[in-house]
Amino acid sequence: MNRSADLQARDVRRSLFEITSKPLSVQDLVEAVLTDEDGAVVTFVGIVRNNHHGRRVVALEYEAYAEMAEAEMRRIGMEMMARWGLHGIAIRHRVGKLAVGELSVVIAVSAPHRHEAFEACREALDLLKTSVPVWKKEYFEDGEEWVGIGAG
Repeated sequence: MNRSADLQARDVRRSLFEITSKPLSVQDLVEAVLTDEDGAVVTFVGIVRNNHHGRRVVALEYEAYAEMAEAEMRRIGMEMMARWGLHGIAIRHRVGKLAVGELSVVIAVSAPHRHEAFEACREALDLLKTSVPVWKKEYFEDGEEWVGIGAG
């Protein structure tokens, strides 16, 4: 196998991009990206909080165009791998109705050094929030409202 094919195979083995209705596990994503060559794994965990702009949140509901969302997450992941020299990246976003305290999104990034891992994780999250077709409905004590790409 030539170097390019080897690098591509390594990228596929150490990447994961998924929309799921199942509860999320940080450890699962860390294990999906970690290699013996890594000196750092950085994770981001999005959690349903109990408030938003002074209003009490009782639940969130996420919807996604799963096929398109996973393709966009993969595009973001491959861009981060190339830009930051990552060994792995995984992004998993949950859909369905989530209670306060539940995990809504997990990103895990592995790299030889912490600087690259932190920067890639931050950048992947920023891109995820602006370009992946996931919509969120916030349930408040006094009503509900959709937010996300193209919603308000």
